[in-house]
Amino acid sequence: MRLFSRRRGRLAAFLLCLLTSVGATAQNAAGAAPSRTPAPLFVLNSLDASVSVIDPATWTEKQRIPTGKEPHHLYMTPDERSVIVANSAGDSLTFLEPRTGQVQRVLYGVIDPYHLQFSRDMKWFVTAANRLNHVDIYRWDGTEPKLVKRIATGKTPSHIWIDGTSTTAYVTMQDSDELIAVDLPTQTIRWRIATGPMPADVFGIHGGKTLLVGLTGSDGVQVFDVAGAQPKLVGQIPTGKGAHAFRATGDGKGVFVSNRVANSISRIDIATLKVSDTYPVPGGPDCMDVSADGKTLYVTSRWARKLSVLDLTSGKVVRQVNVGRSPHGVWTLDHAKR
Repeated sequence: MRLFSRRRGRLAAFLLCLLTSVGATAQNAAGAAPSRTPAPLFVLNSLDASVSVIDPATWTEKQRIPTGKEPHHLYMTPDERSVIVANSAGDSLTFLEPRTGQVQRVLYGVIDPYHLQFSRDMKWFVTAANRLNHVDIYRWDGTEPKLVKRIATGKTPSHIWIDGTSTTAYVTMQDSDELIAVDLPTQTIRWRIATGPMPADVFGIHGGKTLLVGLTGSDGVQVFDVAGAQPKLVGQIPTGKGAHAFRATGDGKGVFVSNRVANSISRIDIATLKVSDTYPVPGGPDCMDVSADGKTLYVTSRWARKLSVLDLTSGKVVRQVNVGRSPHGVWTLDHAKR
């Protein structure tokens, strides 16, 4: 009897240990955060009609996706389920899955979509026809853009910025040196004002009361007060030759501008409207995106066929990744606030 009791005791202890081990393993598995593959970076190769998909873990191009002709800019759908690549010479939009790069669909019949943007209320979708001198205003129902009106503009509409009220789209005219304001509810041009040579990107600050306009044909950024009924030029910020594209720093305090000819990136302090930092970036820096932690700037080096990775702490380019010809737009799902 005593021998039998010992065996039963040992068996019970073994089973208890086994159950405890299994329970602890299950608990650890349930409590552990699932590993997540970093989102890729998308780089548009304008002269190759393709998108390079970059793996940020290995810093290699893991695939190249064919698109329509001349993809220049890209933008995320309001539901964050697709990245739209605008193929300006292909008159089409390519929809990509933001984590895999898989082509979801191609929408044809969108004429010359050089630049594109959604309104904040997600009701309007606006494209600028760089070759054909018009702006198209679409209604967005969540899946398909429906053309409401095509507006003739000045020469070579370039970049778009839509204000926080979703009522005004500001568009630069690259070859007629103008900035226009389009009233979205009425689809009419509210005003136009002369700018410096070759205005490119436009970006709103101060709650949308101030606009920054990059002058690719000059060496800086113009500042416009658009709080009133009519715009006013109120200043200019020297940054570098070929000032072109903007990207918010992510902390609400600054804006990056790429100086394509000067081969540099300037950081503009929003409070002072002065350059607080300048970073050398080779190869004609163009479009930019910022990592989710705000420590890294991804820059397309337009003339070098590279994606340049700028460490904002050291102020140095720490790596370059080979991509296609004339890389333009760059985007990642894992980004800082825009």
